[in-house]
Amino acid sequence: MSGLWLVVMGVSGCGKSSLAAALAVGFELPLIEGDDFHPSANVQKMSQGIALTDADRSGWLATLGHTLADASLGAVLTCSALKRSYRDQLRAAVPGLRFVFMDIERAEAERRVAARAGAGEHMFPASLVANQFATLESPVGEVGVVAVDATAPLGQLVAQVKAWLPAG
Repeated sequence: MSGLWLVVMGVSGCGKSSLAAALAVGFELPLIEGDDFHPSANVQKMSQGIALTDADRSGWLATLGHTLADASLGAVLTCSALKRSYRDQLRAAVPGLRFVFMDIERAEAERRVAARAGAGEHMFPASLVANQFATLESPVGEVGVVAVDATAPLGQLVAQVKAWLPAG
């Protein structure tokens, strides 16, 4: 499939990277890991347990929007996209952009983040999950958004997203 630009979004620990990787393979599209584009100052703040501000995210979101727009045949992006204004900034860069919202309960997200932080697998400490939930403006009801249960098996999530997207 070409001509598909998709953002897999949600709080830290919801499984964005796993689902996005599976969708990128399934649709034969490039995968853009949003965390890879954070400037070093953002990474340092998060590593220290300091929540990012809108100002911290602004340049990062602009870079992600340009990167998506430069993928002429489409791409799958992982990005928390917690606020409507963040999603709108990405939509402005790529009209017709679609979002998969990985819905998860706070306790499960905290458990997952603590497990991977303890294993040294991620820069994001579990202490910041509460801030992400406080910041999250649910995208449910926005055009071009589907919500999925982040605790469902990966194969089921991929099938749900594929069924939601128009044939093409």
